[in-house]
Amino acid sequence: MPATDFDDPLAPDDAPPSSSAWSKPRALYEDKHLLVLFKPHELLSVPGRGEHKRDSLAWRAQQYWRNALIVHRLDMSTSGLLVMARSPQVHRLLSIAFAQRQVHKRYTAVVAGQLAAPPSNPGDGNAAEPGWGLIDKPLALDWERRPLHIVDEVQGKPSQTRWRVLPAPPGAPHYPIAHTRLDLEPITGRTHQLRVHLQSIGHPILGDPLYAQGAALGAAPRLLLHARELGFEHPISGKPMFFESPAEF
Repeated sequence: MPATDFDDPLAPDDAPPSSSAWSKPRALYEDKHLLVLFKPHELLSVPGRGEHKRDSLAWRAQQYWRNALIVHRLDMSTSGLLVMARSPQVHRLLSIAFAQRQVHKRYTAVVAGQLAAPPSNPGDGNAAEPGWGLIDKPLALDWERRPLHIVDEVQGKPSQTRWRVLPAPPGAPHYPIAHTRLDLEPITGRTHQLRVHLQSIGHPILGDPLYAQGAALGAAPRLLLHARELGFEHPISGKPMFFESPAEF
């Protein structure tokens, strides 16, 4: 299944956790074919293995939209936008769109350290949008430290992330170490791609429980990674769809 990040496989349809612990997912868009939902941080995209991991955005959505089908996923600690299909046909069409990189995705992140804007280079494919850099490093699962992933030049899968520096918005929180706000665009969709790529260049995402350490880990109360923009053609009408949910950090 095409995905940005992967969680555990779907678990059996067991009894849910108490409804008092959660509310109806926030929908930015709804029609008879698909949903665009907001996933809070520290919520699984799909149920995991075990009774304590049944709660998830997919499970919650299915309590209100019984035909909702997951198309792609975000890490549990990542917040932001997810699209769900409402029929097998739409699920197939959206999955193809993700696999063929026809879906626009952008993220906001705050990383440790001062990261300067990259110089313009007509040969790097970013000439049409100055200010973008490219991280091009193959990624693989670190089998001895699962679920961690690493840069692996021999066995890793090709992985590319575009990035640029963003100004801090008015009223942005203060963080106790030097930091940089980034706009991120994953060209490929490997597990933990954005997190590993940024760690690999010496700028882990603040608050990352897997890839940040020391001051970078303690500088924020959560992983500062948010799926901010999602754009695609409606799989039935062909209408261009675009959604944005600004980061809350």
